[in-house]
Amino acid sequence: MIRICSKCGALLLDDTEGCSFCEFEASDKNQILEPVAAGAHSAPAVSSAKESDWRGEVARRLEQYRARRGRPRPSDPQSGLPFQEVSLLDDDFRERQLGPSAAELRARSAARSRKTERVEIRIQPELDFSSMSADRAHPQTALVPVATLAERRWAALIDLTFLGFTCAGFLGLFRSLGGEIVAGKIDAIVYLVVAYLFYALYVSLFTTLAGSTPGMQLRGLTIVRLDGSLPDTSQLLWRSFGYLLSGAALLLGFLWALWDEDRFTWQDRISQTYVTAAVPVSEFESLDARAH
Repeated sequence: MIRICSKCGALLLDDTEGCSFCEFEASDKNQILEPVAAGAHSAPAVSSAKESDWRGEVARRLEQYRARRGRPRPSDPQSGLPFQEVSLLDDDFRERQLGPSAAELRARSAARSRKTERVEIRIQPELDFSSMSADRAHPQTALVPVATLAERRWAALIDLTFLGFTCAGFLGLFRSLGGEIVAGKIDAIVYLVVAYLFYALYVSLFTTLAGSTPGMQLRGLTIVRLDGSLPDTSQLLWRSFGYLLSGAALLLGFLWALWDEDRFTWQDRISQTYVTAAVPVSEFESLDARAH
């Protein structure tokens, strides 16, 4: 037989007069010590009674704590302590406590990705330079055509002849004054620089002041604008610069006329002028051509 203290509920295995836990001595043995058979169903009853006691104690102390903090129960958002078992199968409780599951998150992200979005694609239009005002310059009148390459070649040979005589006269003057001509690498560079300076002075002076070189004048060639009229001073200056650039590029500016569609050279493109064998049109005729 197992005895239980009626005051504290402790199990007493020894045959004593009082409880060794609560130190309670009773005058009547049967009043304090209650025999309980081993394996009887009285233990669950005592356990349930103890469980209800500590739950009530927790609830009472919770009410006292709320009263001290100034939070009465009606306005307190916190609910009471739930002691009942909550099933993990409850979807609402699991979502509130644990958050949405991985499958639900994937479903939500897929739903957001399925939303149609408007995408604007801007395609750059094709570049069209045909309507530009600065298109490739061409002669504007058929009455004043571009001189042929043969005519301009003969004029260039005459100008080169004059340049050769000029350089020969300069070398003769240099020798007569006691100078010595030496054949060397440095001397060859100096001779080329001097020859280029003579060429630059020759074409610049005759083009700017006379409107054409001596070779052009002997061949009956004239420099005109794109409309067939005589050029102004600024265009002649630009043409002189074109001559210098073509000569500095190892005559590439002159050879450009071999594959140009209008048989223009660099100086023709730069100054918007060209060489012709026809008679230039007057200023009034050029204005009429522009009007038409």
